[in-house]
Amino acid sequence: MKNEPFVIERRFNAPVEKVWKAISDKDEMKQWYFDLSAFKPEKGFEFSFEGGSEKQKYIHLCKVLEATENKKLSYSWRYKDYQGNSVVTFELFPEEGGTRVKLTHEGLESFPDNNPDFAKESFQAGWTYIIGESLKKYLER
Repeated sequence: MKNEPFVIERRFNAPVEKVWKAISDKDEMKQWYFDLSAFKPEKGFEFSFEGGSEKQKYIHLCKVLEATENKKLSYSWRYKDYQGNSVVTFELFPEEGGTRVKLTHEGLESFPDNNPDFAKESFQAGWTYIIGESLKKYLER
């Protein structure tokens, strides 16, 4: 379904505090996520970063909507000069010997559907790599 959010869950062999630091500290984030010039896990904090492919870069404009230490981090995610607004939410669940991370990206249908970079498959591939490989390597190294 087009309006269904994209959801990915992965389990990491790392305590919840370490995972929280990885998703909320800009110096750690740049090692597995994007190079943010500034980031604070505080409601209302606005940040931006560049991302995309070699042939097309996008300025991502984001604002923290919710930040509950070691539990939940949520922020808006939109693109400069493009319509649409979405929300990315990380939820952390401590489990024996590790942490389960659930990432939900809602509102993808609000982006222009004539651009393949904004297709759900594109986000699916991106998040699967970022959460499933990049974050995993970073946390379990």
